[in-house]
Amino acid sequence: MIVISQSMSFSGPLALRSGASISSYSLAWESYGELNANKSNAVLVCHALNASHHVAGTYEGQEKSEGWWDNMIGPGKPLDTNQFFVIGVNNLGSCFGSTGPMHADPATGRIYGADFPVVTVEDWVDAQAALLDRLGICRLAAVMGGSLGGMQALSWTLQYPERVGHAVVIASAPNLTAENIAFNEVARRAIVTDPDFNGGHFYEHGVIPKRGLRIARMIGHITYLSDDVMNEKFGRMLRSAVEGEADPTTYRYSTQEVEFQIESYLRYQGDKFSEYFDANTYLLITRALDYFDPAREHGGNLSLALAQATAKFLLVSFKTDWRFSPARSREMVKALLDNRRSVSYAEIDAPHGHDAFLLDDVRYVGVVHSYFERVAAELGLPL
Repeated sequence: MIVISQSMSFSGPLALRSGASISSYSLAWESYGELNANKSNAVLVCHALNASHHVAGTYEGQEKSEGWWDNMIGPGKPLDTNQFFVIGVNNLGSCFGSTGPMHADPATGRIYGADFPVVTVEDWVDAQAALLDRLGICRLAAVMGGSLGGMQALSWTLQYPERVGHAVVIASAPNLTAENIAFNEVARRAIVTDPDFNGGHFYEHGVIPKRGLRIARMIGHITYLSDDVMNEKFGRMLRSAVEGEADPTTYRYSTQEVEFQIESYLRYQGDKFSEYFDANTYLLITRALDYFDPAREHGGNLSLALAQATAKFLLVSFKTDWRFSPARSREMVKALLDNRRSVSYAEIDAPHGHDAFLLDDVRYVGVVHSYFERVAAELGLPL
């Protein structure tokens, strides 16, 4: 499936939850499949922290350019683009085409950098709604996301309940635990204390805080994997065992060298991340994660908060996901059932930790496929 990235510009101000506003902005987006005549088959897919609007398909002439959820979305796949018109939108403040810290502030002509306004999950939903308005889509057949994308899907049902038929919330939570906020803060401190950060205005100095980004990614990556997967893939294997040295059991006893294969893997992931992700974007998005808490305005009562939702729900969690544990999904299930909402819930015993929502576990894929078959049947879409 060959796809083309698009951009949509908005000149009117977007009011943000912080009290600030952004006067003009652009959103990068892609679509897959065809919008039907009555525009009833649209599905919005929301992305997680380091992903983008490139959800599925490939770019012509570019090898290894598959979208981040290409296993889930496309012709004949669980979210079947022969039936549904699927839309991916890059969040405001990201670094993959939408207006963000790397762009110029039209008011000053200077790169935003650290001066880009704070954005929240609710702000992203408002911006997505503005894009759908331009496309003439008044109601979504479904909104779907994993992790931070799942938070956006949940927020859609609260901010625009009349515009959402179904919400598919995968490996997500109604808010972050203190432990999760702590991980985010350690990662942010790694970035802001990098000497090349320059108070967030590093663009002007022609440098990138790569050391901080590397450490932030390494911290995050540890939390995305389960202990079982890390032990199975790496265990206590030394690099020498992989590189074919004469004695793969000999330690170098060095405080500086990379000795274990897990060290090498984490450094590789950190190096790769530091080449393509923006430091200010990382700060913005992790703060948006921290701030999300729809129950806060209801005295911490999630049932009261979710009373506004009228959509039908599918929630999926993974038993080895300790970053967004099944207990957090069950909180949402209970709150929805307290409000007599239609809820389907699957708790998958997959070994892959938080990353499981991106992978091909047959039970998980089957649940999502069956659910979208149900959505298609409700809408009377051709099989």
